[in-house]
Amino acid sequence: MSDWNNGIIDEFRSNGGKVGGGFAGKPLLLLHHAGARTGTERVSPLMYKQLEHGFAIFASKGGADSNPDWFHNLKAHPNVSVEVGTDKLDVQARVAHGEEQDVIWDEWKTEFPQFADYERKTSRDRIPVVILEPV
Repeated sequence: MSDWNNGIIDEFRSNGGKVGGGFAGKPLLLLHHAGARTGTERVSPLMYKQLEHGFAIFASKGGADSNPDWFHNLKAHPNVSVEVGTDKLDVQARVAHGEEQDVIWDEWKTEFPQFADYERKTSRDRIPVVILEPV
């Protein structure tokens, strides 16, 4: 996975935030986060939804029965940064709940139906929606 991510990260940075392949034309950001236990900096390419005041990202992990590592890292260290296009922003992460989570998730599944497939595949009660708000 690391080599695959590194290829996407390099392409993203070389092309002003644009990549080809399966992510061509899709909204993609690079999430900079610290390991929950180690504090080691990580970078994860993720699709995102633009919100009025920030971004939403989705802990789908392709429909796996566990949350992705970056989700645990954000819960431990919510002050992170993102690269969006050629901009780098400091943001604070929080997990959406209730109606906020439902509205964002339902809009996202409508726009990108593969996420509805991930929801059907997983045994998790919900796929978490994480809000990244500029600080």
